[in-house]
Amino acid sequence: MSTRKINAVRGMNDLLPSAAAVLEHFERLAIGALRSYGYRQIRTPVVEPTAVFRRSLGEVTDIVEKEMYTFVDSLNGESLTLRPENTAGVVRAAVEHSLLHDGPCRLWYYGPMYRHERPQRGRYREFFQIGAEALGFAGPEVEVEQILLLQRLWRALDLGPVGLQLNTLGQPDERMRHRQELVAFLQANRAELDADAQRRIETNPLRILDSKHPGTQACLERAPRLMDFLGEGSLSHFERVQQLLRQEQIAFQINPRLVRGLDYYNLTVFEWVTDRLGAQGTICGGGRYDGLFELLGGRPTPACGFSIGVERVLELLGERVGTNVACDIYVLHQGGSTYDAALRAAERLRDAGMDVILHADAASLKSQMRKADASGAEFAVIIGVEENAEASATVKALRTSAEGAAFGQQQRVPIDELAPRLVDALCAEQADCEQEAAAAGTSDAI
Repeated sequence: MSTRKINAVRGMNDLLPSAAAVLEHFERLAIGALRSYGYRQIRTPVVEPTAVFRRSLGEVTDIVEKEMYTFVDSLNGESLTLRPENTAGVVRAAVEHSLLHDGPCRLWYYGPMYRHERPQRGRYREFFQIGAEALGFAGPEVEVEQILLLQRLWRALDLGPVGLQLNTLGQPDERMRHRQELVAFLQANRAELDADAQRRIETNPLRILDSKHPGTQACLERAPRLMDFLGEGSLSHFERVQQLLRQEQIAFQINPRLVRGLDYYNLTVFEWVTDRLGAQGTICGGGRYDGLFELLGGRPTPACGFSIGVERVLELLGERVGTNVACDIYVLHQGGSTYDAALRAAERLRDAGMDVILHADAASLKSQMRKADASGAEFAVIIGVEENAEASATVKALRTSAEGAAFGQQQRVPIDELAPRLVDALCAEQADCEQEAAAAGTSDAI
């Protein structure tokens, strides 16, 4: 009797080995950038009390109303939610563990988030974010620092053109005055709005400003502008952000409709966008959220942060970064006692820090060589009957770049010299690659 194949949940994707090299490249550069600015890692649970998100995101946001994976714990009846974002979880942890007892701190996180929405390009039900939170910093300088961090990461990734959009949401009392005027305007012009915007007039009118509907956009051209309701403090804060960005030669565009989708933001908000991903063009977003600590039971604490949509960045990178390399060295043998010698050699190579695949069966050397070449390894190490009798191994360069002074195309090497000579050869290869990359970067800059 045949059994029906079981597929993954819709909108939750497998990461296959062929794509892992690009992800590892991104992770290495992203974590390196975060560490270079003094951010330390924090890990919070994937499951949080539902109240963490209802308090922080707002009862009438799309995430809380329609997108959260919420369930009741069968043991104690507590309402739990798979995290749809991680800023609220980080702040909850900071309050619970008094992380700011010794002063402000910079934290970064990385992991899966969950939203029950219609899967589409760049928008999945399980998606990954890497983000940063600067907790306890009041001035605009830390917002600029985070933007500089991100610009440095985009350059390291060679991501191509991405644009920075800025806005300020002011303070809650300023936003409330604007909201009252905006609601009155929207009600007076209700017929010009799309159905989704009409639904949001009473519940979340600021989100209407972010509408992509052409008719709604045309109506909003006449709507009251939040900037006109801002006081001197909010305006000077935003001007300082712009001043520092100009000083550091970071190009930006002020987008008065940029509001972000979460209730906890105030003052500066920003997004990095691209036109290469269709409708889902935002690859990173963030801003200041000074009121979130109080919402989650903490003392008033200034804070700001950002999150990067990992899948969207990987789509921009495509397959041009990284290679499907399984190992540094591929070890071949002819079975029997040659396998025993190959096993010992492979272990010594691993002891020396190399990634090694030892061929697992007794196929012909020709067949094994095809596997070795497909592995992406720089060198094949062959221990056949002759080599075993001489306590040696044949080293064969599998890549054109590996044909250097270390071995030439192929050379017999004593077993006790194998590991140190391969280490030297691989280090020389890496140095050559780094020099070529540096030369290319200089050429591009010129």
